[in-house]
Amino acid sequence: MFKVLKQVQDYAKESFQAAKFIGQGLSVTFDHMRRRPVTVQYPYEKLIPSERYRGRIHFEFDKCIACEVCVRVCPINLPVVDWNFDKKVKKKKLDHYSIDFGVCIFCGNCVEYCPTNCLSMTEEYELASYDRHELNYDNVALGRLPYKVTQDPAVTPLREFAYLPKGEVEPHDLPAGSQRPGKRPEEILATMTKEEETKE
Repeated sequence: MFKVLKQVQDYAKESFQAAKFIGQGLSVTFDHMRRRPVTVQYPYEKLIPSERYRGRIHFEFDKCIACEVCVRVCPINLPVVDWNFDKKVKKKKLDHYSIDFGVCIFCGNCVEYCPTNCLSMTEEYELASYDRHELNYDNVALGRLPYKVTQDPAVTPLREFAYLPKGEVEPHDLPAGSQRPGKRPEEILATMTKEEETKE
């Protein structure tokens, strides 16, 4: 008799827990039904990368002095720098420069420590290819500047959620010239200098 009651009690407890978990799952679903969609219709719409986005590295061959600082600073010793010593001018002469983006971790150390600023980060993130050897960019491929999302006529650029004006959640129908929430670094600097001038 007690065994049957215990089985009924366990069955009721499990049924109650199942109903509770189903309710929790549906509450999440109903919560999302009230929100606006945040879908980006890629590739016809693309998000504008943030101001300090670390995308594919751009390389300027003429500026490079083959110092190999980028190789020493890289956590995986990635950039390949081939150079010859020119005895006439007693300087290194760069022959070839390449970076394999299949291995690169996009940390930005090479860009930060480059003494001649021949390396810079771009907004390009579309590096997919069918062959991993195509990701090994030489100095010619690294020298090509990518198309910016905001300048591509075939794409509708959309701002990321963090860069939308205060109170806006939909990036599609923003009025032209609308600013993001908060101030830009140059605006903060201008207000700081004004405050210092008023104190003096």
